[in-house]
Amino acid sequence: MLETILGIGERLPGTTIDIKWDHHICLNVGDKMYLITSPDQNPINASVKVLDKKFDAFLEKEGVRIAPYLGRYKWIEIDDISRFSVCEWEEIVKEAHELIAAKLSLKKRKELGIEN
Repeated sequence: MLETILGIGERLPGTTIDIKWDHHICLNVGDKMYLITSPDQNPINASVKVLDKKFDAFLEKEGVRIAPYLGRYKWIEIDDISRFSVCEWEEIVKEAHELIAAKLSLKKRKELGIEN
């Protein structure tokens, strides 16, 4: 499932993947993170930026909590990435990418080939 999630992100314009804090794989757009995963954990968990209006609904789902350090920015942590289907991950990753990309400058979005 991790490869699938990373693949979804890789297909989005301007996305890069890097490793932070020695073992966290991060999806970034314009050098800003939109998804963090800990592949060394068992089960694999992930933190991701979500829409403000969906934040509370996500927190009602089993295995989802406010992400440490990032919760005030409407990030959630999912304790096991297999709790969501591939279709759900496609929506989650695309929305997170859009949220972070929207905060980039117009010049940076154009450089990265991002619409709007």
